[in-house]
Amino acid sequence: MIPSFPAEYGPFLEDLKERIRTSQLKAVVAVNRELVLLYWQIGKQILAAQATEGWGTKVVERLSTDLRREFPDMKGLSSRNLNYMRAFAEAWPQEPIVQQLVAQLPWGHNVRLLDHLKTPEERTWYAQQTLEFGWSRNVLELQIESRLYERQGKAVTNFHRALPAPQSDLARQLLKDPYNFEFLTLQADAEERLLEKGLVDHIRKFLLELGAGFAFVGSQYHLEVGGEDFYIDLLFYHLKLRCYVVIELKTGKFKPEYAGKLNFYLAVVDDLVRHPDDAPSIGLILCKDKNQVVAEYALRNTTAPIGVSAFQITEALPDLLKDSLPTVEQIERELSNVPEGMDR
Repeated sequence: MIPSFPAEYGPFLEDLKERIRTSQLKAVVAVNRELVLLYWQIGKQILAAQATEGWGTKVVERLSTDLRREFPDMKGLSSRNLNYMRAFAEAWPQEPIVQQLVAQLPWGHNVRLLDHLKTPEERTWYAQQTLEFGWSRNVLELQIESRLYERQGKAVTNFHRALPAPQSDLARQLLKDPYNFEFLTLQADAEERLLEKGLVDHIRKFLLELGAGFAFVGSQYHLEVGGEDFYIDLLFYHLKLRCYVVIELKTGKFKPEYAGKLNFYLAVVDDLVRHPDDAPSIGLILCKDKNQVVAEYALRNTTAPIGVSAFQITEALPDLLKDSLPTVEQIERELSNVPEGMDR
């Protein structure tokens, strides 16, 4: 016979499980922090010894051998990793910054920052973004490869006039220029509807490129105004700004009249969709290309908050050219017919 338990037992058990998980996570974070600080201290000592004693590569290799002999169960003592420790201490010479920032990141993340970035400003920015948004190592690499640091906050906007501070600064930093949609493959003359469908089909990658805080509401979002039907290309809600974000897609060059149309959509969304507690809605026009000066003039006297950015895609090969190229199967057949002894 299965014993009966009080009704409170289930919630009690779940609470204990959550406490244990939280404790385990804190333990992992604490262990990681101590490990990264240890690596920094080792790297700092290697730097100092090389400066005073003139130690070279051979000494680091010997040091690796001796340390691994003494600590056989400890990973990360290879000569390669010791050189990373040295580079780590050189890149972050101030211990308070190490403790407050990079010691909070896994060692693998720190190695990526050393491998891919050259300036302290870039390393600091990517480290801060990783901590704030919880980027995995792969996401961090993707953001570095897409030059996010250079693109962030570069869109043409009128936010400083149309939004109150500090919302204007935060909104400006959320937009970038250009947007990287290289996960799409489209013909050069693709229509807006195909671009929109591609972004919705790859919504996870699209949201990653937009940045943290964007929640997808819908595509071709229907608005009825004065008995007429209108459709917004893409509608999002930003959780941090607490406002709707209306995105219009254009596969050609930016034209001033696009700002007027988006201004209309923002007015309707604010009246018919926005909750009284929400902040004013923001608009973003994404074009294949834009003239910076034309975009600035188009937004100068526009009262609604609007940004203009370009986007990049991977253009598909034209069908005519595609037909003239050999397939993978044809290439493999050709290679299989190469006589032995010849270079392949």
